[in-house]
Amino acid sequence: MFTGLVETMGVLAERAARGPGARLVIRATLANEPLAMGESISVDGCCLSAVELGQGRFAVDATAETLARTTMGTLPVGRQVNLERAVRAGDRLGGHLVTGHVDAVGKLLERREVGEAVAMRFSLLPELARFVAEKGSVAVGGVSLTVNGVAAESFDVMIIPITLRVTTLGELAPGDPVNLEVDLVARYVARWRQ
Repeated sequence: MFTGLVETMGVLAERAARGPGARLVIRATLANEPLAMGESISVDGCCLSAVELGQGRFAVDATAETLARTTMGTLPVGRQVNLERAVRAGDRLGGHLVTGHVDAVGKLLERREVGEAVAMRFSLLPELARFVAEKGSVAVGGVSLTVNGVAAESFDVMIIPITLRVTTLGELAPGDPVNLEVDLVARYVARWRQ
């Protein structure tokens, strides 16, 4: 479980096929303590497990399902990624509950500067729209964001300057793909109401 508050950015250094899946090597320096073998880490919003550890780098394995349903299969080597360690019981939840189980890949449709902030509109699969609400939460590339508006096939967010600086969202251009995860609570409420 994550909060959607990015700890640091890393770089996808390598992608090597492993059967139908792939091993991804991420170059990054994580604060406080090194990763442990098997530890969960959110890489651009995908919950993955550390399977190899090295100085300033770690590796994760992505299954064929992960490669097909997220940006992990097409992300160019050399591209920056958002990283967040799993939350520990008792930690502050500054964002919202994020599982790292990506619901879909969306695209940045529009980017518009609003003072020092940036308004962004992302595509949204119609079947996910019922889980996205104005003033609710959504994870974009693993970043917890507040929804400003939602339509049948898109939603709008406003990115504040610090988020633009400390995540990969500041580098996004229209057409760029992003991993999307709808709010976990909204998903369970919708299921309960069925």
